Amino acid sequence: MIEVDVKGLSCPIPVVKTKQAMENNPKKTITVVVDSNVAKENVSRLAESKNYSIKVEQAANEECKLVLTPSA
Repeated sequence: MIEVDVKGLSCPIPVVKTKQAMENNPKKTITVVVDSNVAKENVSRLAESKNYSIKVEQAANEECKLVLTPSA
């Protein structure tokens, strides 16, 4: 599993880093750690557009992990 930590980064950087991880690891599950609702929504939209399923794991405050799994 690939982990992308984008805490503290403002958009579009979380989306860019997530997209790079998707392109470099097309068949792997990617976990993206975000700490803002805006980054969570934008990364989720990217994942949906690339046919990834999304599982949100809530952490402290606004921090959460988005587990992105590629469709078969």
